[in-house]
Amino acid sequence: MKIVKAEDFDLRREVEYGSPEQNEAVREIVAQVKQQGDAALLNYTEQFDRVRLTAGQLRVTEEELAAAYQQVEPSFVEAIAAAAANIRSFHSRQRRNSWMDLQPDGSLLGQIIRPLKRVGVYVPGGKAAYPSSVLMNVIPAQVAGVPEIVMVTPPATGGKAGIDPYILVAAAEAGVSEIYRVGGAQAIAALAYGTESLAPVDKICGPGNIYVALAKREVYGVVDIDSIAGPSEIAVLADDSADPAYVAADLLSQAEHDEMASAILVTPSPAFAEACRAEVQRQLGELPRRGIAEASVQDYGAIILVDSVVEGIDVINRLAPEHFELIVEEPMAYLGLIENAGAIFLGPYSSEPVGDYFAGPNHIIPTNGTARFSSPVDVDDFIKKSSLIYYSKEALLSNGVTIMELARREGLEGHARAIEIRLRKEGKAGEAE
Repeated sequence: MKIVKAEDFDLRREVEYGSPEQNEAVREIVAQVKQQGDAALLNYTEQFDRVRLTAGQLRVTEEELAAAYQQVEPSFVEAIAAAAANIRSFHSRQRRNSWMDLQPDGSLLGQIIRPLKRVGVYVPGGKAAYPSSVLMNVIPAQVAGVPEIVMVTPPATGGKAGIDPYILVAAAEAGVSEIYRVGGAQAIAALAYGTESLAPVDKICGPGNIYVALAKREVYGVVDIDSIAGPSEIAVLADDSADPAYVAADLLSQAEHDEMASAILVTPSPAFAEACRAEVQRQLGELPRRGIAEASVQDYGAIILVDSVVEGIDVINRLAPEHFELIVEEPMAYLGLIENAGAIFLGPYSSEPVGDYFAGPNHIIPTNGTARFSSPVDVDDFIKKSSLIYYSKEALLSNGVTIMELARREGLEGHARAIEIRLRKEGKAGEAE
């Protein structure tokens, strides 16, 4: 990892969302699924996953869900259940309630909170399986009250129609029973437009490869989406009180995601910077996904030297990282200075994987600097709000002329007359002039 001063490091990261060829391929896939439904899903599954299915095999059966429990370790079932309980407890604190406010003039104003009707969750499969993503997408939707949650995930590649049993067990533990073995851009299109086998949804969430991300962008507007996620990121601000082995391990925990993941250390200590760089190199040699992590730290990793912890937090606020670890003496003393970070991990024992898997907060977090204006997935992502207005006669007679004034200043006479006709009907013609 290179060591640079803050003024010599470009704090804004530009990420290209797909090549022209990839974008065109996704548009074609979406169009074909929209037009041909199941037939297109089956064709693309055979083409990309090398799995030949019939329409009747798209949906995972209850027998398959039950059988998955026989293919995983009991310890995994216990772990996923414990994580689910923590995630549910955390998100339950985010529930919103409808409210109404009765005014002295008899008017009633308020807000109605309703869950979305049907949500689609994309779960990566094939070469990589992420059971934790099942929990992080499904549980907030359930807490919000979404009555229909459907999951799509690719079948195993190479001619096998099965789905990773760990994903199926996670889905079952989260309470999802409507699951389809389809992945890629074609799955996103099916969720958005529906097919003969799969009813359309109102919102699509969940991570995926570049084709999934581009497909989500393509169908946005037909349905809502969670975000267009970029490569994973971690930034650690550490001083001499930190353990270089801890910090190096946490940096590599994100670097191993993919070659474009970003792992950055910010420190006021040149000695700690050198110790951490050496520790990263040492631990890389022991990492099973060394090739991926090595490319990540080489191309997108850095150690940034600053003059103080406070200056380091300024760097962090400009980076607006997905994951931010603050490993300094008395980290709580600096919490109020942190403005832009998707998730904040305080102290040496709050390692990033604690949040990824178990603590309770959601691990679907804004990337690519978007923590400046966006938030992790939560219960609010699965609700919709309706404003409620009941205006009394007294209120309209009292405020009608003011409303007409505003309408006419915008040149919208029809708006003004909609009020005026009521004032005249109630004998307030003079006031409406």
